[in-house]
Amino acid sequence: MFKYILKRLVSSIITLWFVITITFFLMHAIPGGPFTGDRKLPAAVMDNLNEKFGLNKSLGIQYKNYLIDLVHGDLGLSMYTQGMTVNQFIKNLFPASLKVGICAIIFAVVFGMLLGIIAALRQGKLLDNICMLISTFGVAVPSMILAPVMIYIFAVKFNILPAVGLDSPLNYIMPAVALGLYYMAFIARLIRSSIVEVIRTDYIKVARAKGLSKYKIIFKHILKNSLIPVVTYLGPITAGVLTGSFVIESVFGIPGLGRQFVQSISNRDYTVIMGVTVFFCSLLIICNLIVDLLYVVIDPRIKLDS
Repeated sequence: MFKYILKRLVSSIITLWFVITITFFLMHAIPGGPFTGDRKLPAAVMDNLNEKFGLNKSLGIQYKNYLIDLVHGDLGLSMYTQGMTVNQFIKNLFPASLKVGICAIIFAVVFGMLLGIIAALRQGKLLDNICMLISTFGVAVPSMILAPVMIYIFAVKFNILPAVGLDSPLNYIMPAVALGLYYMAFIARLIRSSIVEVIRTDYIKVARAKGLSKYKIIFKHILKNSLIPVVTYLGPITAGVLTGSFVIESVFGIPGLGRQFVQSISNRDYTVIMGVTVFFCSLLIICNLIVDLLYVVIDPRIKLDS
């Protein structure tokens, strides 16, 4: 186990370095810069800004300096928002994305597994068709359409749920559903196909022949052995959901990291773009590592050292 974790840490550092390198040079390859907007600044002001942020140096030196600062935990100073560091942006904005993301993941996993289990155990019957219809709806309808419709129905028409902000627990319902519906639908289809495949295996037939109860077969044998594909899928979606969705955060007025990231791209804020990319990549690597370790917990037959 320790040997496996060590290998993953080394490969993770290499992966992170590749992402940083590619993002850094692609970002600087795009014409323009953070201070070349619609409003033209005087040449002296431009020179001072470029010197302050080190943009007057060669690209190689900028890259080297960024890596040195990154090793020391310094993600840099925002080029667009005066006096704000990227570390502060992440510290201030990520908690909102984290709260909504956790709610969305819980919604997606709980209801996705519920729909998938019902559909698999009632394969070819009415309940199966209804569950798959719901999952198809979740995959087909994008969040940018679902979110405004939910606001109109539940906030404007019936005034049941608040539409903006995160002031109360009720504020989390619509953003969590809008953000997690697609993942819920995917998990439902994933768990259904996995359970259907497991049901057809020989050891399930043997368990039935031994006279084990239906619920014991479902929860101890079928469900446990059907979780591997779902756990695999949870790694990347957890990182993606937790870092926030620009559409959802914009529609529901959530001051999260996703909205800030897209704004930083529009503003050509190099340091924020790089900082959030590094943060997202690190989170993705950590989530995937946790998922791999969970394999052993779910199925002891899996050996990570091999």
